[in-house]
Amino acid sequence: MSVYNEVPLMSMHNVTVRFGFIEALKSVNFDIWPKEVVSIVGDNGAGKSTIIKLMAGLLQPSEGKLDFQGKPTCIHSIREANDLGIVSVFQGQEFCNNLDVSSNLFLGQELHDAHGMRDDMAMNTEARKILQEFDSPIRVGQPISSLSTGQQQTVALAKTMLNNPKLILLDEPTSSLSMMQTAEVLNYIKRLRSQTRSVVLVGHDLPDVFAVSDRIIVLRHGRIKGIHETNNTSYEEIIAEIAGVDGEISPCESEGRLQQYQNAVKRNRLIDRTKELQDLDDGSQ
Repeated sequence: MSVYNEVPLMSMHNVTVRFGFIEALKSVNFDIWPKEVVSIVGDNGAGKSTIIKLMAGLLQPSEGKLDFQGKPTCIHSIREANDLGIVSVFQGQEFCNNLDVSSNLFLGQELHDAHGMRDDMAMNTEARKILQEFDSPIRVGQPISSLSTGQQQTVALAKTMLNNPKLILLDEPTSSLSMMQTAEVLNYIKRLRSQTRSVVLVGHDLPDVFAVSDRIIVLRHGRIKGIHETNNTSYEEIIAEIAGVDGEISPCESEGRLQQYQNAVKRNRLIDRTKELQDLDDGSQ
């Protein structure tokens, strides 16, 4: 985990985002430090994806500002974000179904030989090298349309490594993956941190979040409810903040939410799954 006497890699200062009369984010403040994994959790509509889109250059703040490596910055597009070293993987990645895996990986940033011609051999070699990090059986010459949803997600994650990024933004990266594929992705996130990169992960699956995160940011109705060191918090605390079991809602609604919260805490299968992921992680070392 990062030492906090460094300059933050990314900072948000009093950021508010409005869509008409709706405030999707309200006075959001946080830092992303070098060499850490930060997870953002919250209920549907809490503002998680809005934060990712701000950092990726797809949205602009209505108020407030962003800093990157200690300097104020305005990110107006995905390309500008990539130039800074920020890459993103969103839910529902789109590919060119008439192209193979290698061509989709390098789409828009193809490699060329000394004569300026597209170098398919070099792209295939690099694609194989990247996919091997995922222990993936995917062949670089396969049509992308022949891959399962989980395999396509693996290709989307592999694409982030083409430009040696500093910050990787992942929006629900394990939502469509099998248990083994999920374990591979979580181990890959840990490797990214060991390579001195930072990762911001939007997730709803708390076992995945607790397995890889250094810190957890909880959002509710566009506001930050808490920022926690993962080692110093619990499922109970995170779920309570997500559900709003803290007096901000009416007593009647609070009683219902508290019952839902208590039921969720009793789901030992969540903790069991974390142990399974840890066992898989330990077995790979």
